[in-house]
Amino acid sequence: MRRFSVMLSIVLAVAWSGTGTALAQSKEPVKIGLSAAVSGGSAASGEAIKRGLQIAIDEINGKGGVLGGRKLELVIRDDEGNPQKGVTIARELVEREKVAMVFGGLHTTVALAQVPVWQELKVPYMGAWAAGTNVARNGQTPNYVFRVSANDDYVDRFLSRYATDTLKRSKPGLLLENTPWGQSNETGLTKWFGEKGIKTVGVERFNWNDPDMSPQLLRLKNAGADLIVLVANAPEGAQVLRSKAKLGWDAAMISHWGISGGRFAELTGDLSDGVTFLQTYTFFGKQNERGQYVLKMLQEKYGVKEPGDVIAPVGTANAYDGMHLAAMAIDQAGSTDGPKVREALENLKGEYRGLIKTYKRPFTVEQHDALTDNDYVMVVWKGGKIVPISMK
Repeated sequence: MRRFSVMLSIVLAVAWSGTGTALAQSKEPVKIGLSAAVSGGSAASGEAIKRGLQIAIDEINGKGGVLGGRKLELVIRDDEGNPQKGVTIARELVEREKVAMVFGGLHTTVALAQVPVWQELKVPYMGAWAAGTNVARNGQTPNYVFRVSANDDYVDRFLSRYATDTLKRSKPGLLLENTPWGQSNETGLTKWFGEKGIKTVGVERFNWNDPDMSPQLLRLKNAGADLIVLVANAPEGAQVLRSKAKLGWDAAMISHWGISGGRFAELTGDLSDGVTFLQTYTFFGKQNERGQYVLKMLQEKYGVKEPGDVIAPVGTANAYDGMHLAAMAIDQAGSTDGPKVREALENLKGEYRGLIKTYKRPFTVEQHDALTDNDYVMVVWKGGKIVPISMK
């Protein structure tokens, strides 16, 4: 009898241990990765994305997390805008950190280099900034790349429409960084200006860290350009403005949003005033319930005093909405398994009243961009802050 009692105790102990282990595993955090430039000239973009993700994660965790009580945990890696490092980080986040999903940062070059990794490892990626058309439209089936951000093709349609319909310009000159991102926009801008019967007067390119853009600008000026369409990140965008001022050329200029992701205003001073570009969101003006909440959190957690103090607003807004959509997908999938989460993202049920807009089945098998040019706004640098055109 004593031997039976001992054996029963051992069996019960083992059973309880197994149950406890399973219970502990079920409550382990769900890790979300971030691969972005959080240092260097584009660090503001990475910081903005991090803030948007963390505010959303804290909100979701405050309501019980995902999968019946598992908390979300953010794991951050600095890709420094380097594609090779981005690939190494992608594998590290998945294979070592066991993240359920990875959010990406500013650079299209990095995002494109990482696409094969997500496909191989079958882990969903959510773009929160990089706008290269082929990041999400990558020809992969099934496609593990999703995006709550701009898409160059939509951006180029938006900018060409603004240039012709609002600014009434008919001789645009393109000034593009010499990267896949620049090439993506050359294709889109040429196409959409062409749809309006307008041919660009010239296409000029520059490399990262080029110290002077005067030769390119001078060629566009001599070609008769009445508008510069700029595709650049903050460091090179600042060089363009300095070179333009040196030439004394006062041609109008509109830009893609890369100039909002770094120290553009700091590097250019008063020269930045009046530079117009697009965003997916602005914290100025009347805010919906989500906007009010995010602004409050930015104030409490990061010392933001007013909308103009929000660094790289699109990074925060895109990441915030993207994280909520990701959490919905994980819950709908009932799992962190990559293929199941991907399938859930493509078939999200219900709707999410987000910061940028209300999302109702934002993704499908064919469409992995949640935002289009109907969701963009035009803004302008003024006094070192990003403000809407209507409020300048």
